Amino acid sequence: MAIKLFDSELKVMDILWRKGDQTAKQIADLLREETGWNVNTTYTVIKKCVAKGAIQRTEPNFLCHPLLPKTEVQKAETDELIGKLFDGSADKLFSALLGRKKLTAEQLTALKEIVGDLDEVEP
Repeated sequence: MAIKLFDSELKVMDILWRKGDQTAKQIADLLREETGWNVNTTYTVIKKCVAKGAIQRTEPNFLCHPLLPKTEVQKAETDELIGKLFDGSADKLFSALLGRKKLTAEQLTALKEIVGDLDEVEP
């Protein structure tokens, strides 16, 4: 992913990922409720997303459609975080995450399943 999204842009994208295609007004209404943004702020952020190629705008009603899948953005953001703060080491990231809070039995089981699935993948 060559597109870098800022936190404000991720808020707009999150609306589209959760709700599907929305008009600019619908996005503005939701972000006013969720974050207190005014309409002009939302429209400015949407325009930045359009300029970056993250959102496609169509008429009528300034309908917005996400051009980036959430999983692609999550992967890019995770890769950046690992590279920036954990010397490119995913195991250091996991160690930091696991050391921060106690996990429930269900969460531990889910993590073990994920790791088990990774063991089955051939390099």
